[in-house]
Amino acid sequence: MSIELIANLSYILAAVLFIFGLKMLGHPNTARQGNALSALGMFIAVVAGLTAESIVSFEYIALGVVLGAVFGALASRLVAMTSMPEMVALFNGSGGTASLFVGWGTLYGSEINTFTAFTVVLAILIGGITCTGSIIAYAKLSESLGPLPFPSGAKQFPGQRIVNSLLLLAMVFSCIQFCIEPSSESYWLFAVLGLALVLGIMAVIPIGGADMPVVISLLNSYSGIAACAAGFAINNNILIVAGSLVGAAGIILTNIMCKAMNRSLLNVLFSGFGAAKQGKTIEGDVKPISVEDAYYILEAATNVCFVPGYGMAAAQAQHVVKELGQILEANGAEVSYAIHPVAGRMPGHMNVLLAEADVPYEQLVEMEEINPRIENVDVAIVIGANDVVNPSAREEDSPMYGMPIINVDQARTVFVLKRSMASGFAGVDNPLFFGENTRMLFGDAKESISGVIGEFG
Repeated sequence: MSIELIANLSYILAAVLFIFGLKMLGHPNTARQGNALSALGMFIAVVAGLTAESIVSFEYIALGVVLGAVFGALASRLVAMTSMPEMVALFNGSGGTASLFVGWGTLYGSEINTFTAFTVVLAILIGGITCTGSIIAYAKLSESLGPLPFPSGAKQFPGQRIVNSLLLLAMVFSCIQFCIEPSSESYWLFAVLGLALVLGIMAVIPIGGADMPVVISLLNSYSGIAACAAGFAINNNILIVAGSLVGAAGIILTNIMCKAMNRSLLNVLFSGFGAAKQGKTIEGDVKPISVEDAYYILEAATNVCFVPGYGMAAAQAQHVVKELGQILEANGAEVSYAIHPVAGRMPGHMNVLLAEADVPYEQLVEMEEINPRIENVDVAIVIGANDVVNPSAREEDSPMYGMPIINVDQARTVFVLKRSMASGFAGVDNPLFFGENTRMLFGDAKESISGVIGEFG
């Protein structure tokens, strides 16, 4: 049996593992097994690909596996849940950069035809945009770029769309010129690379605030498309399959999130959320509540709904939230967890946090499911969420107008757990804080909930 045949059979096995792994990722009960299957498939694909092409020896493959395993283990253990969006952004950028170099490296082999040149330039183009776009996304999410502070909001300047359009036209022209006469020393190749890196920066800079989860999902899709193009460039079937799966999954998720915000992808990419229209300042009297008073209200409640947001991740309060939920259930209350598709700062952020705390999946309800019965909820506990429960989204003069929200203001009583009255990631003030049925429980969410748990004794 030839090495090539073994490699192709390995690719088929890897592709099957990818597909089944992706299917299993759709449910928390099987997500870990799905992740393990996908990782095994990637390991098989990498080993088969490198050995079939005689690129490196088994010793170097083993060294790479060990180094990658150590890095992955350290990242999973040391990176806090609050930093997961930033890490995902860096992973997207790494994938795009790898595809860029794979495509570029193809030019140093035998003479290439026009189709191969097109796939090479596509890998470099999309990989370059993903690389720098992901770095800017990381900087916005962490609000820093190395030692320097970096604003998280949308940033626009006059003529920005014109500049981006000119960059795009120049890049298309450079791509065509390179495909006509492909060469590893072509000036047009370096023009494509430079323009792609600049366009990645310029494309993400005007996006910020509540749109960042969509950007993360879109960059993930870009990394898959770049990998697919690199697969065509080097004629590697498994890279084409894997890239297509990632690209398609990312596009589907991006579309779901855009629908959850009632906006088109073009609007997300080019509107500069929060930059064109500023929200009005909300004035009124807030009604603080103590831990003891919160206990008395919860003790009498028969229906309680938790609405988590990024504040829960920041306080690492998911475990005490689950504990309080169990206490309320034992006290006779029906408990649920309302999840907005764009809550947090990356796709599925709240689902990951609650799964880590072993919250039963059946208790997680989507926005469309909780809103029709929110009026029957005795207490809605908003934990650090802001933009996804902001009633101003119903007002035409608000920058958030039209975005579907979880209608917690229609619950009988609302507890809002926050450190301060600061606005959310979108930078829009929230009238919920001043509602007649709203009580503000100020302080660290983990400490506040632990205090309520202590009152139950």
